[in-house]
Amino acid sequence: QVQLVESGGGLVQPGGSLRLSCAASGRTFSSYAMGWFRQAPGKEREFVAAIGWSGGRYYADFVKGRFTISRDNAKNTVYLQMNSLKPEDTAVYYCAAGVVLRTTPAYDYWGQGTQVTVSS
Repeated sequence: QVQLVESGGGLVQPGGSLRLSCAASGRTFSSYAMGWFRQAPGKEREFVAAIGWSGGRYYADFVKGRFTISRDNAKNTVYLQMNSLKPEDTAVYYCAAGVVLRTTPAYDYWGQGTQVTVSS
């Protein structure tokens, strides 16, 4: 069993930055693929970024060059650095963990989500 807790969301102006964190419980964190997804009101949950146990990274096209996913296995934490934020990035951001790295929401464990609002 893995429990995930996201933090770092908030209100930011367009062009600003935020860093989301996802702290995981359990001793096998390093063996999991970790993903970030987001869901805006009235929309389906969509893939943002993922990182494998070996460090391989994958990004949705709409965040390439702006967002960076990273992990610190010693701290059981995965991060999402978000730069050049746009109003359309406004959503609840979810952290997910799974045995297999996917770009679909088919992950085994999910956090409760953290709100990101980009507005002037």
